[in-house]
Amino acid sequence: MAFNDLFLRAARLEQTEATPVWMMRQAGRYMSEYREIRATRSFLEMCYDPDLAVEITLQPVDLIGVDAAILFSDILVLFPGMGLDLEFKSGVGPVINNPIRSTADVAALRPSDPQRDTSYVMDALGIARHELRDKVPLIGFSGAPFTLASYAIEGRGTREFQNCKSFMWNQPEGWDMLMSIFTTSIIDYMCAQIDAGAQALQLFDSWVGFVSPRDYEQRILPYSKQVLDAVVAHGKGKADDGGDVPIIHFANGAAAMIDLVQQAGGSIIGLDWRLDMKRAVQLIDPRFGIQGNIDPVALFASDAEIKAQVIDILTAVGKRPGHIFNLGHGIHKTTDPDKARFFIKAVQEESRKIHA
Repeated sequence: MAFNDLFLRAARLEQTEATPVWMMRQAGRYMSEYREIRATRSFLEMCYDPDLAVEITLQPVDLIGVDAAILFSDILVLFPGMGLDLEFKSGVGPVINNPIRSTADVAALRPSDPQRDTSYVMDALGIARHELRDKVPLIGFSGAPFTLASYAIEGRGTREFQNCKSFMWNQPEGWDMLMSIFTTSIIDYMCAQIDAGAQALQLFDSWVGFVSPRDYEQRILPYSKQVLDAVVAHGKGKADDGGDVPIIHFANGAAAMIDLVQQAGGSIIGLDWRLDMKRAVQLIDPRFGIQGNIDPVALFASDAEIKAQVIDILTAVGKRPGHIFNLGHGIHKTTDPDKARFFIKAVQEESRKIHA
């Protein structure tokens, strides 16, 4: 089997014969093969076991046909090593039992060390690279400083961010200290992933769409930019062929401040489904690749509707180099795997027509 480097070539803004496609959360609970493993292990146990993490990472490559693999892990695995008590509760999701409430709480944290605290991630990357050597590229990832800070302060997922925003506004010294700790930890973590074999990385700013452009520009962008600049610099010349390791910057819900997201940087701007692709092509500087951006719920539509939406997005991008097709967020857990396969195949087949 020949190695499929379509994703890597597109990520470097090369002209390609088709548009590569993968899905956020593609290694996960919509697949029965994943649920069989999950029935006997806790979520964190699966993250901590390199062999299991690799097995789950490979499932969508073999069964769904994606053009890239993303390592099975979680953005919050940095927390335990920093002193944050993380657990995953059934029906609730991630819970931090000692959330940040004061500057004194921040001062008690320590930066995460990738060799001390997340060596299992590096081990999994090394194993996965070996297993994928004749298949597709491997993507590593991390949460962005704001998204990790929001979990640390709120103590769990939320749609209000009352505690997080109040902390940001009312304890600016503590906020800067917290964001700096996360920034340092994320840079070290992502650079270690490159060294361990990740061929591309994605920075997930999953909740940044819940802040105003003013707060993003003043209190978040500088830290995201520091991460992205450092990781891009670390990845210079680190690819197998001596090229650069591409970094995807996914700021979910941030369509209204896409200009600021570009200022933060990265190699590729990841989009959700809230920004029309024709408009995105106009707004995003050609020096960036574009990843996205079909609604994940579209995979519950008819095959004809899925195909129509795929064609609309591909047509909007046209032959602009650097497009990577993806969902606008993670695949839903109740998605039919056959619909996911149809979506992947539709992108692969229809994009070849456009590129030709």
